[in-house]
Amino acid sequence: MSRTLPGTRALRIFEAAGRHLNFTRAAAEVGLTPAAVSHQIKEIEEQLGLVLFMRTSRSIRLTPSGALLLKAAADALDTLQRGISRARRMARNPAHLRISTSARFATNWLLPRLPGFRAEHPALELTFDITDEVRDFAVNDIDLAIRFGTGNYDQARSDRLFDTIIAPVCSPKLIESGSKLDEPRDLLNHTLFHVNWKTDGMVWPNWRMWMAAAGVTDFDDSRCVGFTDSGHVVQAVIDGGGIGLADLDMIASDLADGRLVKVFDIAISVAPEYAYHLVYPESSSEDPCILAFREWIKAETKRQSDRDFGEDS
Repeated sequence: MSRTLPGTRALRIFEAAGRHLNFTRAAAEVGLTPAAVSHQIKEIEEQLGLVLFMRTSRSIRLTPSGALLLKAAADALDTLQRGISRARRMARNPAHLRISTSARFATNWLLPRLPGFRAEHPALELTFDITDEVRDFAVNDIDLAIRFGTGNYDQARSDRLFDTIIAPVCSPKLIESGSKLDEPRDLLNHTLFHVNWKTDGMVWPNWRMWMAAAGVTDFDDSRCVGFTDSGHVVQAVIDGGGIGLADLDMIASDLADGRLVKVFDIAISVAPEYAYHLVYPESSSEDPCILAFREWIKAETKRQSDRDFGEDS
């Protein structure tokens, strides 16, 4: 007797459950309750006439049949997703680029400059995938990505855009309150915000690192507050609560509009191998739309570098 194959939704639920070996985590991923996931798995087992999971009071594990089907389901879903991505790309206007970037980079750097790009390339349409995840070009219907990292990505080309320079900033309200900020040591009297983040041995610049660069050798970091997101640092500083270490390129509009003020000229850089990169598939390296965006953004970063170092643009 032939049996109908499980639908795509059922396979996705099964794949998540098999990968996590936990119905609660699988439910969170697919947007269901754990009970609904368990019910769906039972339906698949009854439909196929197979036992896919061995269940105990504390855990679940795949049966040999379940392990075999998990690999097949994962391969099938991946193949389907890649096919959908290619089909969407084929159906799109050829003069249409999908760009993946973080919300921080989009809001603080890219979007304010887009009118210039549109003026130069009025026929080229841009849409954005806003995420901090590293997208797969073959799966996620993405043409370009702007990523912070080392620039080493499989089957992709990467152009270094600019380095990340970190310096202390505060709200004008803090200056207007009469707070003494004549030398780096004066910062010790304030709450100090920074990003608390590290990856692959690289530590995002923190106050201990900045104070060392400023010659403050007896720094006590007990007044430091770490955030996982730079946006939270910036908001805490704008609210007037203290002084923060911020990426100058990402707060250029806040500095220009007077929402933030740079406190000292002393700045430190992120580890030299880390920077913002424009990333695109090797197979698309001669695409005229990608080349147009590449040349534009590289020209923009050069103008930014010229301004930062006081050169004529």
